[in-house]
Amino acid sequence: MSRIRDRKRALILNAACETFANNGYAGTKIIDIAQKIAMPKANIYYYFKNKEVLYRSVLESFITPLLMATAPFDQYEHPALALTDYIKLKIEISKNHPNASKVFANEILHGAPHLPNDIIEKLCQQTTGATDKLQNWIDEGLMDDISPIHLLFMLWAATQTYADFNWQIKLHLKSDAISEHQFSNAADTLIKIILKGCGISAQVAK
Repeated sequence: MSRIRDRKRALILNAACETFANNGYAGTKIIDIAQKIAMPKANIYYYFKNKEVLYRSVLESFITPLLMATAPFDQYEHPALALTDYIKLKIEISKNHPNASKVFANEILHGAPHLPNDIIEKLCQQTTGATDKLQNWIDEGLMDDISPIHLLFMLWAATQTYADFNWQIKLHLKSDAISEHQFSNAADTLIKIILKGCGISAQVAK
C-alpha cells in the first residue's frame, strides 16, 4: 500500500512541477494538476493539504539535491576535486529536475515571495560554507585570488541554464532533447574552463 501511495504522490508532484513551471504559482490551480493526470481533485488534497504545501514540495524536490551538491566542498581538501564533482552534480540536477528548477528560478525572479524562511536560511548557510572553503583554498595557494561568491554565481548560471533555458539550448543543439553525451560534454567543458580560469591544477582531479 505504501508503494501505491508513493507512486501516486510522485505522479502528483511531477505534474505539479510541470504545471507550476509553465503557469507560475498564481496561475496554477489544483484542478489544473488533477486534470493533467486524470485524478480527482480530492485525491491531491489527500496527499497535499493545499496548494502552498504542494508548491513547497515542488521547491524541495529541487532544493534537496541542490543542498547536497556542495558535499564535495567538505569531502575533498583540494579545489580541483571539489569543483569537478560540484559541477557534475549541478549538471545532473539540471538534467534530472528541469521543471522543478524552472519553478525555483521563477520564484527567485519574482523576489521569492513564497520561498519559506527556513529554506532561505539553508541556502544562505550553504553559500557561506562554500565561499569560506573556496577562500581557504585561495589562502593556501591552491587556486588564484578570485572572488569566491562571484565564482559561485557563475557556476549557478552555467549549470542551471541547461534546465531553466533548455528550450534555447535544444534550439542551438538542433535536438529535441539534451542527450546524456551533451550533458557530459557540458560538464567537462565547464570543468576545464573553471579549473584553468581559477589557476587550479587539473591533474589532481584525474
